[in-house]
Amino acid sequence: MSERVNVEKKTPAPGTAHDGKAGGPGRPAAAKADAVLPTLGPVGMLRWAWTQLTSMRTALFLLLLLAVAAVPGSLFPQRPANPATVTQYIKDHPEYGKLLDSLQLYDVYSSAWFSAIYILLFISLIGCVVPRAIAHYKAMRSQPPRTPARLSRLPEYGTLVIPAEAGIPASAAITQSAGLLKARGYRVDIRDRDGARPSLGAERGFLREVGNLVFHTALIGVLVSVAIGGLFGYSGQRILVEGDTFVNTLVGYDQFNPGTNFQSSQLQPYSVQLDKFQITFDRESQGKFGQPIDFKADVTTKESPDAPAKKEVLKVNDPLSLGGTSVYLTGNGYAPIVTIRDGAGNVAMQGPVVAKLQGENYYSSVVIKVPDAKPEQLAFAGFFLPTAFVTDKGVSFSGDPELFNPQLTLNSYFGDLGLNQGAPQNVFELDVQKLKPLNARNLEAGGITLAPGASYTLPDGKGSISFDGVKRYVGVDIHHNPGQLGALVFALLAVAGLVTSLYVDRRRVWVRTGTHEDGRTMVEYGLLARGENHRLAGEAARIRALLAETWKLGDAAPDATPDAAGSATAADSQSAPSGNADNSRSDAAGALAGREPASADHPATDFIPSSAGSPEPKKDS
Repeated sequence: MSERVNVEKKTPAPGTAHDGKAGGPGRPAAAKADAVLPTLGPVGMLRWAWTQLTSMRTALFLLLLLAVAAVPGSLFPQRPANPATVTQYIKDHPEYGKLLDSLQLYDVYSSAWFSAIYILLFISLIGCVVPRAIAHYKAMRSQPPRTPARLSRLPEYGTLVIPAEAGIPASAAITQSAGLLKARGYRVDIRDRDGARPSLGAERGFLREVGNLVFHTALIGVLVSVAIGGLFGYSGQRILVEGDTFVNTLVGYDQFNPGTNFQSSQLQPYSVQLDKFQITFDRESQGKFGQPIDFKADVTTKESPDAPAKKEVLKVNDPLSLGGTSVYLTGNGYAPIVTIRDGAGNVAMQGPVVAKLQGENYYSSVVIKVPDAKPEQLAFAGFFLPTAFVTDKGVSFSGDPELFNPQLTLNSYFGDLGLNQGAPQNVFELDVQKLKPLNARNLEAGGITLAPGASYTLPDGKGSISFDGVKRYVGVDIHHNPGQLGALVFALLAVAGLVTSLYVDRRRVWVRTGTHEDGRTMVEYGLLARGENHRLAGEAARIRALLAETWKLGDAAPDATPDAAGSATAADSQSAPSGNADNSRSDAAGALAGREPASADHPATDFIPSSAGSPEPKKDS
């Protein structure tokens, strides 16, 4: 029956008194249905968009999106690092290679979409930090919030009673309480000092929000530093044979990776000459016999062409700092010295050839290209063995990384090397498809095997090759990152700000005093923390202990409660209370101070918001 009546009330018949058109109770619903919401307009839309962009939720989403956007950079070859690899990748995958290129997946970190995410994250953090910093500055300059009407409703609450014979009036008690809280780092404001019920408000822990702001500001600094490094930094590699000199110019690099806004004028023309490279091998332990244990490169450096030369030592994890760059030692090996003459007897090539490490004991591959040989260009490919051994099957291998029995084993070729066409080639690889072999193990002439000081004449009058000696070489990485120091400083600041925000507590304390009719001074106090704080109870206990020590009260005295006639007992103080267990004690303390306890006829009025009296936003970002 009740359901039917309810339905009738909700859906009145047309023309009845309940119809909205007839002016009945349905009119508000009809008016609400006919109401038109105002449009935001362009300015309102911009404000709404700005609010959404500067929220912490959006900042976290953009940070996650930035991490996801960086994934393609590790899945696909990147053009700034190796353009030849990207070109080959597109040729090997014609079905989708060009599509990936149109999506800028070969230039991820300089793409439009990656830059857009980066810039939006930057703007979001700034828009979040600046208003919070302004609000926190105002909060630091404002007074602590006013004293709540009922302190007993605070999470931590307690009362103390100072005997009349102590001679401490309410004004003196509140002044002493203020001094004690100031000594504990609180900012204190005394209210109605000379009144019947003086009180104080105290607050501390502003450093918590400062640490939070420092953390977010440092994140912005890290983003800026990384952006500066990506825009104006550069890196490169160079192989130096003993006696060679590297000059910090574009032509001096074997491989160079510039930043987006790099200019060649940024290169300071310092020089590094490799005088000698020494390796110490393990000759004692059996399990690691022959393993390298120390690397040392003696170099001569000059900060500029006119600067004096300086002897320095370059070691692993101990880079050189020159011209705003860091020079790292990253690799080493052997470089056989060869002299190659062409068919006319002219020297077509002479000098060290870098051997690329391939296996244990410095077993290395060697590729020699001689484009200046006449009448046919020559090429050699093979291996270099520091200490050569031959198995029963005639297979050569290296038995030790030291130069005890150096050997150079090569195959020779002649023909067009393809270097005159301008196409880039890997110096450590030789394409023999368009070349004709001269020497090989499967040919009648056999392969070329040379010891230091030996030479070999090529078949068909194509020339000769001699093995003149061996030098060592090192590989160095040169890095210049103008934002590196800034990133380090801001990262440390971010850690410091985060630790501060985690371990500094934001707390507020209120103390109210009053004088009872029998001359005793009644004291009540309450504590409130901003957010969850499990250390608040400990702080309340410490403040209580300090107050009791100041007024020489006992550690565990009975409560100060009125008797049936309304007068107080002879108690001095009470044990440390907390929370709702002290509501009756609060009423008792109020009665002793001349205030009636809360009841149905006299309800207590309270004002205890978490941010009472503070201009800071209630929503903690």
